[in-house]
Amino acid sequence: MTRPTPDSQASVVAGTLLVASPELVDPNFADTVVLMIDVDEGGAVGLVLNRPSPVLVADVLESWRDVVSEPETLFSGGPVGADGALGLARLRDPDEPPVGFTPVFADLGLVDLDTPVELVEGTLAEARIFAGYAGWGAEQLRREVDEGSWYVVPGEAGDVFRDTVDDLRRQVLRRQPGQAAWASTRPADPELN
Repeated sequence: MTRPTPDSQASVVAGTLLVASPELVDPNFADTVVLMIDVDEGGAVGLVLNRPSPVLVADVLESWRDVVSEPETLFSGGPVGADGALGLARLRDPDEPPVGFTPVFADLGLVDLDTPVELVEGTLAEARIFAGYAGWGAEQLRREVDEGSWYVVPGEAGDVFRDTVDDLRRQVLRRQPGQAAWASTRPADPELN
């Protein structure tokens, strides 16, 4: 059985992607790609990028309906705080962030959904809204990475705003060197191959 190998050099920082290994069977995270948005000594927070929900943004945050990118659905960002929402956006001009924008990495950041939409319209190139988030305690994520539950790979801003996310996990792994690229086509149970 080939598993992600613990990489003491792999640093989980904002902008890093966690890609679920085939051995990760927790239904909250199986086959997911998680963008880390905040990591410090107290813990880590991320957003699951490949779990669109059937709920339209217009049905829950009507004023944001014309700001979000296709598909215009609410995404399930993780099992924590699922009754709240986080907005993730890419700036049109990185030198002119709108009111309520908190940078995460590159030209991506969190946008305060309580900000009046008219103050952000025209400043965002793309936006997506997530219900809930993924969270880990101080050492919890390091243990999960060390046990081989996650591939830790660099993120790209384009990963967040794909029109279809069905194959995001495979595409992210495929662009990695070595064993991670191989894992992009590996079945969960290699004995079935």
